[in-house]
Amino acid sequence: MRARERGRTQRAEPAAPGGGRSRLDQPRTTRPGLITLPTYDPEAFGKLSERIARFLGTGRFIVWMTIVVVVWVGWNTVLPDSVHFDDYPFIFLTLMLSLQASYAAPLILLAQNRQDDRDRVNMEQDRARSDRNIADTEYLTREVAALRQGLGEVATRDFLRSELQSLLKEIDERRETSEVL
Repeated sequence: MRARERGRTQRAEPAAPGGGRSRLDQPRTTRPGLITLPTYDPEAFGKLSERIARFLGTGRFIVWMTIVVVVWVGWNTVLPDSVHFDDYPFIFLTLMLSLQASYAAPLILLAQNRQDDRDRVNMEQDRARSDRNIADTEYLTREVAALRQGLGEVATRDFLRSELQSLLKEIDERRETSEVL
């Protein structure tokens, strides 16, 4: 049985660089013979999508979008027919707004996913910090309890004063009794 497994693993490994068979347990990085797609930095793309999503969620975006739509509709209704580029049903405007929405929705979702990831990391750090604080508090509670027990066995200043006063009274009483005799 083991001999078979060894034979399988030997067949799956590449024979030699430059013409051998590639490993089947790892994904290919490039496809031979096809056009390779450009690479991008996911972190930079994520930051850009967050900036766009933040802008899309502002009043400034709504004002600019309203101005664009009003100018678009005004241009295609008020001006002469020779300069119209999108007549009354405004199909091109609808197409442009749909295109903007089709790009905005995934960018907003990407920004939300990134925010969820940051929130998850922050929550894990807060939980770890809370666990450390609880452990520290429990440790300090045990230490205070140990100190209280230790102080219970130690003579305090008030205890010593009361003992000394009772001894002085006892001595005074003995003197008085010895003087009377």
